Amino acid sequence: MANLEPLRREDLPELEELFQHYDDTLSFVPNSLFTMARRPEILRAFSDLITQIWRTGTLPIELKPLIAVISSQAAGCRYCQAHEAVDARERGVDADKIAAVWEFESNPLFSEAERRALRLARDASLQPNLATREHFDALREHYSEGEIVEIMAVISLFGFLNRWNDTMATDLEDEPFTFASGTYGPERWSPGKHRHTGND
Repeated sequence: MANLEPLRREDLPELEELFQHYDDTLSFVPNSLFTMARRPEILRAFSDLITQIWRTGTLPIELKPLIAVISSQAAGCRYCQAHEAVDARERGVDADKIAAVWEFESNPLFSEAERRALRLARDASLQPNLATREHFDALREHYSEGEIVEIMAVISLFGFLNRWNDTMATDLEDEPFTFASGTYGPERWSPGKHRHTGND
């Protein structure tokens, strides 16, 4: 059960345009946003940050949600893992690649450039942080400094989201629950503390 119940969308007409953006890009509105809506100024600023990180730059768009999945796995947030699996699908990542993301180090679906980015995502999201100078030296062989900033922006964004959703025990919506359950299976993913309140 969530530690704070999400507000109801119908009670927040002043935020409808923001919620519609998530309907259009993700196909659902995350419950975390309905919880954050208790402070609309924080929600609007946070949504703007997400938009800038997700929609600007030159990093391949399909890599960003994979970075988020690995960051969330390292941090232990099941809610964000499920959400970013859906986001990867929406960005055109092949289902086999999404299912194999846990084996990025050895799976041939991942390029060396992707491995290096995902390695930093994993190691920078652990406590204590295991990122080193060698991570950045390896990244420079494949990414510009601006793209390295983009990688770090995604990792840092999910540092916030992992803390938010895992601490709040945010209830998991139907679509990410169904997709993560079917894509990863019980041996790789379970909702954990995130109650699924849908009808699946």
